[in-house]
Amino acid sequence: MSAADPIFEAVTATGSPFELTERRGMKCFANAPESLAQLIEGSRRFGQAECIVEGDRRLTFDDVFGLRDALAAMLQIDPGEHVAICMRNSANWLIAFLAVQHAGGVAVLINSRGAAGDLADAVHSTKAALVLADSKRAHLLRDGGYEGRLFEATDFPTDAKTFDTPPPASRDDPAVILFTSGTTGQIKGAVLTHENIITGVLSVQLAGTMVLFNTAAKLGMTPQELIKRLPQQANLLVYPLFHISGLGASFLSPFLAGSKIVILPRWDAHEAVKAIARERVTTFSGVPTMLWDILQCATVDHTELSSLTNVGTGGQSLPINLLDTMCETCPNAVMGTGYGLTETSGSVAMAMGEDFLRKRASCGRKLPLVDMRIQGPDGKDLPPGQAGEIVVRGAQVMQQYWDSPDETAAAVSADGWFCTGDIGILDEEGYLFIVDRKKDMVISGGENIYCAEVERVLTQMPQVTECATFGIPDDRMGEVLVAIVRADGLTEDEVREHVAGKLARYKAPVRVAFVDERLPRNQLDKVDKISLRAKWPEFLKEQN
Repeated sequence: MSAADPIFEAVTATGSPFELTERRGMKCFANAPESLAQLIEGSRRFGQAECIVEGDRRLTFDDVFGLRDALAAMLQIDPGEHVAICMRNSANWLIAFLAVQHAGGVAVLINSRGAAGDLADAVHSTKAALVLADSKRAHLLRDGGYEGRLFEATDFPTDAKTFDTPPPASRDDPAVILFTSGTTGQIKGAVLTHENIITGVLSVQLAGTMVLFNTAAKLGMTPQELIKRLPQQANLLVYPLFHISGLGASFLSPFLAGSKIVILPRWDAHEAVKAIARERVTTFSGVPTMLWDILQCATVDHTELSSLTNVGTGGQSLPINLLDTMCETCPNAVMGTGYGLTETSGSVAMAMGEDFLRKRASCGRKLPLVDMRIQGPDGKDLPPGQAGEIVVRGAQVMQQYWDSPDETAAAVSADGWFCTGDIGILDEEGYLFIVDRKKDMVISGGENIYCAEVERVLTQMPQVTECATFGIPDDRMGEVLVAIVRADGLTEDEVREHVAGKLARYKAPVRVAFVDERLPRNQLDKVDKISLRAKWPEFLKEQN
């Protein structure tokens, strides 16, 4: 997507929904509403069109707004109060989020996979006035020591009561808090404003509109004629809704476009393939692991994927052989990829269709509303083609880390530049290539696992003298977390169960090697993970 593209100029022309302007020296959408609640309200126009499908439960847009209004009236919160949402992906999750926005609250999105103590700590740390939870998470929260207001999803009302709509929020007011983690291993809450979220969502829609205009031009028709011929779009929601990719690209963007959202409560490739065929799903976005699973199950189950017209991925690099196989299996699907972070409200680089296939190893092109530069160790800008830290600025960069002024100052400069912690190369055409991660993090099956967080939990075990965790390549998961532990009297299973109980099962190392000697150190007296990673096969051989 390039600002010099004539189709881009047409889509962003004066008076269009995507007209651009500048505010505080940053590009933003001129006609965007002040608040997310106002943007959401526009989807009422879809009326009796199907909105959410979850198993046997089917809800129209009218149904969803009715349930939202009823729940918003029950919340009884003041504008700006924090409301935690702690439940697995479900229709009730979506309704809860819409209700919190309608009532003027700030939605705190809790990782539903966490242990009891983690859930309670997240609620307490963000000073949430109320929690909306499913039954399982409600019990975990109580077990974790939470004693505040809590509504279970089974008790959500279905009939609206009288409700005084609060004054609209300002674009600079907080709208959402999403949790992320840094090199310290401590969880942080990224505070995203209404403008942050709106800019992120509209940027995704802008990219989709560009594809629509390009397709119409190739078919020799106007975009309006093409839209009339298209069936209602259907999106398969598989990303966790407490991730920015789930909230923005998989929920809000299709909801605002009038698409049907098909929910899988948990990843099951066979169920996903069935849902794609049954609901005529047109859009699927998942990590490479999921795409491999889809392709394999479709072959085994003899199920067609012909309805798919848009397939996207993110979270880790897309293997070229997977891309080729996906293109062969779904020749009518537009392939896409992107790069973004929680702190940037979603993608800051994206490429779709031919724009992506031109440079398959990239993670997309810098989006027009984003300022991006590559920075050297000395803080100076590097020329195209040289690797350095990716630094971005724009209307979608977070406001702050919740109650963490020092962490905020370290990540975001006074003039709004956010240091991503990722190492990349930006070429002459604006394509971004990820080279490495400055942060000590493993991406396994699309899930971020922060080594410092796991190591902090491991050192809580009295038998552990020292430890190190890192990622190793894996054909299916992209990479998996492994651990080297110096300890007495522990087994692999005990280590894994300890981590799974304190954090979440997907954060537990898949293999653990035990050593008797002190772990090697570098010149800064830090554990030398480069050396450990190189010797990992030897550790395994000794273990066996």
